[in-house]
Amino acid sequence: MIRALLLSFWLLLAVAAPAHAQLLAPGEKAMKVELVAEGPAPAAGGKVALAIRMTPRPGWHGYWKNPGDAGFENTVTWNLPNGASAAPLRYPVPKPLVVAGLMNYVYEGEYGLLTDLRLPASLKPGTAVPLRGSIDYLVCTAEICVRESADLSLDLPVGSGANQVAAFNRWREALPRPLGSPARFERTAGKLRLLIPLPATVAATDAYFFPLSPGILDHAAPQTVTRSGDALILEAKLPEDSAAGVAVEGVLALGDGRGLSFSAEPGAVPPPGAPLAAAAQAPEQGWGAIFLALGGAVLGGLLLNIMPCVFPILSLKALSLARAGGDERSARREAIAYTAGVVAICLALGVALLALRASGSAVGWAFQLQEPRVILLLLLLVTAIALNLAGLFELPSFGGGERLAGRGGAAGAFWTGALAAFVATPCTGPFMGAALGAALVLPEAAALAIFAGLGLGLALPFLLLGFIPALRRRLPRPGPWMNRLRRILSVPMILTAMGLAWILQRQVGSDGLLAGLAAVAVIAAALWWAGRRRAWLPLVPAAVAAAAALAFLPAAAEPAEARTGGALAAQPFSEARLAALRSGGKPVFVYFTADWCVTCKVNEKAVLERSEVAEAFKARGVQVLVGDWTGGDAEIGRFLEKQGRSGVPLYLWYAPGKDAEVLPQILTVSRVTGLRS
Repeated sequence: MIRALLLSFWLLLAVAAPAHAQLLAPGEKAMKVELVAEGPAPAAGGKVALAIRMTPRPGWHGYWKNPGDAGFENTVTWNLPNGASAAPLRYPVPKPLVVAGLMNYVYEGEYGLLTDLRLPASLKPGTAVPLRGSIDYLVCTAEICVRESADLSLDLPVGSGANQVAAFNRWREALPRPLGSPARFERTAGKLRLLIPLPATVAATDAYFFPLSPGILDHAAPQTVTRSGDALILEAKLPEDSAAGVAVEGVLALGDGRGLSFSAEPGAVPPPGAPLAAAAQAPEQGWGAIFLALGGAVLGGLLLNIMPCVFPILSLKALSLARAGGDERSARREAIAYTAGVVAICLALGVALLALRASGSAVGWAFQLQEPRVILLLLLLVTAIALNLAGLFELPSFGGGERLAGRGGAAGAFWTGALAAFVATPCTGPFMGAALGAALVLPEAAALAIFAGLGLGLALPFLLLGFIPALRRRLPRPGPWMNRLRRILSVPMILTAMGLAWILQRQVGSDGLLAGLAAVAVIAAALWWAGRRRAWLPLVPAAVAAAAALAFLPAAAEPAEARTGGALAAQPFSEARLAALRSGGKPVFVYFTADWCVTCKVNEKAVLERSEVAEAFKARGVQVLVGDWTGGDAEIGRFLEKQGRSGVPLYLWYAPGKDAEVLPQILTVSRVTGLRS
């Protein structure tokens, strides 16, 4: 009753115009609002980041998406040109503020509400795109609240897409990062209890949970946060009108403006652990989790060498080893250069992945292969390598890298390692999933160490062969057999090129594939002519053709409905469909795949499409859901994060009334047909 009276009093203040006049002069507003663009000249058909810059006057504050005990969410109404669309607003991590016994989730000082604007592909350079809209918001002091509105206006010219607003970096850093591991919750004894995975090395002395929706917890009641190993246990009072079906999602603030966004699933939560202050005094206990994740990354990278998605690149390694022969210095130099290339690419991909996730994107490992232009670039490179191995041409840059390096084949080995890492990392292998999931919530330095460990594991066999003569002596001596081996090893590279062409067709359709194959034909002819004449001039038109194909490649199509039907009668994945099937007491098999994931394709052909698997599932009434991540579907990306994974494949088995069982990433028929309900 008291809470209701306080809430009514607070709402009356929100419409108290006379008090407003006491604090602001006529015509003045408590909040300055401005619409700004990161790239004032975006490309047609592309995206540009927009921000609504909110600057409250001193002593005033604005509100988060869920304002707390009182207030209302910001409302934006856009008036955009035909074909343009704006994504939902992304909010920075808020602060708690108690006023008159009511909890408010607020911002004090300037902050930015971010969104992405997608422009129509039909716009011409130099066109001014009028962006118009309005925003309704609440702005308050400790004594008074004012409901205001502001017009949003910006004329955006279409052009190159260069970034020019440095403030976006600051605003993106203030956004919560997606939590890379699944959280759990339970409602018991009038309390909401949350288990939030967080390595012990991550400081969280000021942890506070901001629920995304009302009704999850009593906003004004104190929250208790303790640490239990590599997880936080949070307890908060449930509201009197708490509903059992309300989803638990929100932002966990860690202090210093840092935060993690997550959605929790029902499950058992262990008893409270040590107080955060005590846990913070012994941070060395968390080093075990970092070393465990690092070990998993090294082992996972090592096992990638036998994964189907890496086999075509083994040809490049074999030729490099054979070329080194008995020269110990050359073998060591090439081993170090190869390792440097692998680790450099893994670190670069890791930096890009962390940067994209910091901006609010739900991307995961192998995100680069969701871009058709990257697929086309790989198609051109792999085709050139395959033709070189087949003996169609000989060029110094493909013949060992001697002239590039100036000292043996170091440069050739470096770029071989770089290419191996770029193509080999799409599919997560055993031990990699948990390690990469941990990297997404660790501090940046620890996360990058894990990405480097992945590269080290991938390069480890070649590194050992370079530095251990006894292992090298087991290799055949260089001789005429190398030419025959080259011809043989061109076959998997050609098959890889065919696979990339198929992926390109799936992403951009027949027109995009035709443009890519035209570029491949021009480059193949130019390389043959250049190799025959030992001249570089014919490569100029080939480079122009490749650049034109990359520049004018059609944009990726919207993610199609996941492949359905088939022997398993699969349905497209969605969390709502999964929840409906589980609530009906049915066993559910869920798998996540992508056209660019070779491991996924092998598992599907060798196991999931077998008749005995279909018969076993049909006899037991197993429902099958498939999530197609070829185009980077955001809902699938968020679901993978909840499972502590950042890539595909992922296979989940839901027995009736039980939590998910994660299956190995290399499937067998007996393992799948033997699943127990």
